[in-house]
Amino acid sequence: MAAAAVDWGLAERVAVRVAGQEPFARSYHADSLDGDFAEFTALAEGLVADETGLRSLAGPARARVTDRPGWIRANISSFQRLLRPIIDKFGDRLDTSPLAPVAKRVTAAEVGVVLGWMSTRVLGQYDLLIIEDEDPDDQDIVYYVGPNVLALEKQFAFPPREFRLWLALHEVTHRAQFTGVPWMRPHFLALVERTLGAVDPDPARLLDAMGRMADAVRTGQNPLSDGGIMTLLASPEQRAVLDEVSGLMSLLEGHGDVTMDRAGVDLVPSAERFSRVLRQRRQQASGFNKLLQQLIGLEAKLAQYEQGEKFIHAVEAVDPDLLDRVWEDPANLPSLAEIRHPDTWLDRLRPAAMAS
Repeated sequence: MAAAAVDWGLAERVAVRVAGQEPFARSYHADSLDGDFAEFTALAEGLVADETGLRSLAGPARARVTDRPGWIRANISSFQRLLRPIIDKFGDRLDTSPLAPVAKRVTAAEVGVVLGWMSTRVLGQYDLLIIEDEDPDDQDIVYYVGPNVLALEKQFAFPPREFRLWLALHEVTHRAQFTGVPWMRPHFLALVERTLGAVDPDPARLLDAMGRMADAVRTGQNPLSDGGIMTLLASPEQRAVLDEVSGLMSLLEGHGDVTMDRAGVDLVPSAERFSRVLRQRRQQASGFNKLLQQLIGLEAKLAQYEQGEKFIHAVEAVDPDLLDRVWEDPANLPSLAEIRHPDTWLDRLRPAAMAS
C-alpha cells in the first residue's frame, strides 16, 4: 500500500517524454560504445587504483551502456530503494489523505520532469545503492548514457576513445571511493537515512520555508542557491546533515575530477580540453534550465566539483600525504565549512598526523 505513495509509472512516462529522443541514439557510431566502455572501465580500474591507492573490494567493475529511458528507469529504481524508509514512514498517512490521489500524481510529475531533464545532461553515473534482497545483476553498475556521449563527441569533435576513457576514469573513481573504502557506503547511506528520517510532511513546514524564501528575496539573496528546495524545506537538524552530505560529496566529486585528469595523463592528451568544455557546459544553463537546477539543488552540486578540487589542491600544497587521512575514518572527512576553508581542516588533521 505504502509503495503507491508515488505513482512511479507516471513518473517514468513523464521523464521519458521530457527526455525526448537524442538523434544519436540511432547512430551507427553507437555500435562501438559497448566494447569501448567495457574495455575502458576495466582499464580505468587499474589506473585509478595506482593513482589513488583505492582498490575495490567488490570485484571488477561492470559497465552498462544505456539510453535516456534506460537511465531514467535505473534511477527510478534507485529512488524507490532510497525513499523506501520515508515511504514506509508516511505511506499510510499519505494513502488515507483525501488529497492522496492528486499528491501522488503531482509528485510523480515533478520527479519525472527532473529525471527527464537530467537524462539529457548526464554522461555517466555509478549506482552506489546496494540492496541485499534485490537482483545483484542490476546493482553496483557503472552506467554510460550512450546517445549523450555521442552527441558531445560530435558537437566538439572529441576523439572518441580518449573521451570515453576519460569518462570511465571519473565514474570508476567514484566506485573505488565507495567499494575501496569499507566504511564509505554505509556512512553515506546513514547520512541519507538521517536526512530522510527527519522529514515530516507538515504543511506548517512548507509555510515556514516560503516565509524564509520571501525574506531572502527581500534582502537580495537567492534562497535556492545553497542546495535547492530540499535545503529550504529542511529542519535545522536536516540542514546540519545536508551540510555533512555536501561536504562529503564535494570531496568525492573534486577527487573524481582530479583523479580522472591525473590517472589518464599519458593516455588522454586531450583531458585539459575535455575538462574545460564540460566546465563551460555545466555553467551554460539559463532561463527555465537555470531555475530547475536551483530548485533541485543541482547548481549547488555543480559548485561541489570546483570547491572539492580547490580543497584537494590546497591540502596537497601543504602536505601531499595528508589527503590520504580522509579515507581512514569518517571523523577525518572535511565538513562543508572545511571544504570552503581548507586551512581549518589542515589545522584539525595535522596535529593528529604528527602525533601518529
